[in-house]
Amino acid sequence: MIFDELSSSILKHCRTRGLTIVTAESCTGGLIAASLTEIAGSSDVVWGGFVTYANEAKAGSLGVPLSLIEGKGAVSEEVVAAMVTGALERSGASLAVAVSGIAGPGGGSPDKPVGTVWIAAGRHGETPLSQLFHFTGNRSQIREETVSRALLLCEKLILSSSSLDSEQH
Repeated sequence: MIFDELSSSILKHCRTRGLTIVTAESCTGGLIAASLTEIAGSSDVVWGGFVTYANEAKAGSLGVPLSLIEGKGAVSEEVVAAMVTGALERSGASLAVAVSGIAGPGGGSPDKPVGTVWIAAGRHGETPLSQLFHFTGNRSQIREETVSRALLLCEKLILSSSSLDSEQH
């Protein structure tokens, strides 16, 4: 798989620090979890994932308030932060990554064109790191770039937070 090196790096860093990871995915439909579980032996680090493509799934599976989704839009910083929080609360994982975006070819708007993606990563009790991206390309390219950037954000979170060392939730 194209993300093997980055996925392997994340798994290694999680093992070193005694961490587990959970994903909360909308526009990627499980590709982040798939990239991590493509690596043999990943079950000691990967708790699992939530594929919450529909707004009702974000609300029902992750506890994201429908009023937040309706007010800010599913593709927003607030919603991906709530997805991180919900994934952490509903799993035994130490850290979570969440993505929501518009992969196209339709579904965009002037405010949020195709390629708009919000990514967040965080851990219990902390404000998630979040980033907004405007990717170009076709649906597959946008989804692949989202996976890559989500994995990079996870790695950044793991490496930048010394308080994560040897901490389990």
